[in-house]
Amino acid sequence: METWYKVKNVGEVDSPVLLVFPDRAKYNIELLKTMIIDVDRLRPHVKTHKTAELTLLQMEAGIRKFKCATIAEANMLGICGVPDVLLAYPLVGPKIDRFLDLVQSFPNTRFSTIVDSLTAAQALSEVSMLAGFTVPVFIDLNIGMGRTGMLPGESTMALYKKCAEMGGVSVQGFHAYDGHVREVDLAKRTVICDENFAPIEEMCDLLENEGFARPRIVIGGSPSFPIYAQCPEVECSPGTFILWDKGYDNMLPEQGFLPAVVILTRVVSMPATNRLCVDLGYKAIASENPLDNRVFFLDAPELRPVGHSEEHMVLEASAGHSWKVGDVLYALPMHICPTVALYDHLKVVIDGVVKDKWEVVARKR
Repeated sequence: METWYKVKNVGEVDSPVLLVFPDRAKYNIELLKTMIIDVDRLRPHVKTHKTAELTLLQMEAGIRKFKCATIAEANMLGICGVPDVLLAYPLVGPKIDRFLDLVQSFPNTRFSTIVDSLTAAQALSEVSMLAGFTVPVFIDLNIGMGRTGMLPGESTMALYKKCAEMGGVSVQGFHAYDGHVREVDLAKRTVICDENFAPIEEMCDLLENEGFARPRIVIGGSPSFPIYAQCPEVECSPGTFILWDKGYDNMLPEQGFLPAVVILTRVVSMPATNRLCVDLGYKAIASENPLDNRVFFLDAPELRPVGHSEEHMVLEASAGHSWKVGDVLYALPMHICPTVALYDHLKVVIDGVVKDKWEVVARKR
C-alpha cells in the first residue's frame, strides 16, 4: 500500500510545491463537527487556507459562519456566498471604506467586525452612517495575548454601552483570541481557559442584568477549541484543523486531526558528504520559528536543518546515507498558516495523483 502522502506522478510535479489532500481535509471537517453539539456555534478562521474550495467544503458540511483577518479573506468569503463573516481585525484608515465596499458588494452576507477603542468605534460609526449602513461590531478583548483588545472590566463595559448608543454600529458582544495559550497538558490548558473566560462571563451577566440582550461571545483558536466547545453560549473559531500541521500535531495530540497538506521538495545539491541542499527556502515554508523547528521530513525525520536562505535549506544527514541529487522529500511544515500564504496555488492530490490546483486567492492584499 502506498504511503498516503506520496505522489504517483511525481515526475510531472515541480518543486517546491504545497500538496493538498481533499479527503483528509473532509475528514478533519467532519471530526470538528463531532466535537461540538451545535454546528451553528462553529465560526472557523480562514487564515489557515485562504482558498475558496476549502471554504466551500466547510459550507457543504453545514458550516455557515466564518472568521477572517484581512479584507482579501472577507472578499473571498463574500464571493463564496457565506452568510455570516466576522472580520476580526481593527479597521483603521482606508480599511473602513474597503470594509463598507464589501458590505455593499455582498448584500447577502452579514459582515461584522471588531473595535477596541472609542476612537475606532466613532470612526466606524461616522463613516457607516454616511454610507447608510449599520455595522455589527464585537468589542475585542485582550485576555493575555497582548496584541489587540481591551482588558475585561469597567472601561470595556463603558465602551460596550457607548457603542449601543451610537448610530452606524450595532454592538453584538465580545471577541477574544487566546493564541498565547500553548499548554500541552489538556487539564492545565482547561484551567487557563476557564480563568480567561470568567471575567468575560461576568461582564455578560452584568450587562444582561442592566437590561441589555445577552452579549454573544466569539472566542478561542485551535488549542482552546475543545474547551470552549463545551460552553453553550460560545462561538468557536479554530482554523488550523482543516489542514493541520506538525506543530499542533505535537502540541495537541488529543484532537486527532490529520495533516492534509505536504510540501514536496527535492535535493538540488550535495555540498558535502553529509550535507543535502533542498529547494525549501524562506519563500516556501514559514520561517518564524527557530531553524530546528520549521519542518519535519516524513520519510527522513533524522535530517536536521543547519542552514536556511531564500531559496535553499541545507540539511545534515547521517554518515553513510543514500540520498542523492534529484531525490524527493515530503515535509510537514511546523506552522501551516503562513506557509500557505507563500504559495499562489495548492496542488490537489486525488488517489495519489496531482490532478488539479486551487488558487490561494486570499493571500493577495
